[in-house]
Formats: sequence, C-alpha cells, structure tokens
Amino acid sequence: MQNVTLNVQGMSCGHCVNAVEKSVGALAGVEQVKVNLADGLVDIAFDDTQVSLDQIKETIDDQGYDVK
Repeated sequence: MQNVTLNVQGMSCGHCVNAVEKSVGALAGVEQVKVNLADGLVDIAFDDTQVSLDQIKETIDDQGYDVK
C-alpha cells in the first residue's frame, strides 16, 4: 500500500471535491481518497500493484483539474 499527497489546482467547491473523490475512488486498488479543498491537496492510499500513480493523476486531469 502506498500513500501519496498530490497538489491539485482548480478545485473550488464541494462539487470539485466530490468529482475527485468519486472518480479516483472508483479506480481498482484505491483504498482511500481525502480532499483538502482549502489547501488544494488530495491524499490517496492505493495498491500500486493494481493502479499506478500516473493513472490516478490522469483520472484527476480528466475531471478538469491540474495535478502539480
């Protein structure tokens, strides 16, 4: 299990939080997703044998947000 914190820009409301948490949480191997809207951070716990960090970043990008 890996834990990573990503800096995500472009999130501004509760809808943004839900979009990121739902889309990333739906990926196989993702155990937990927590968005800190105020800081623009997303904490993710995932099994790197089932999903890669690049796949997670791409999923966030697909929702319209920028991962830095």
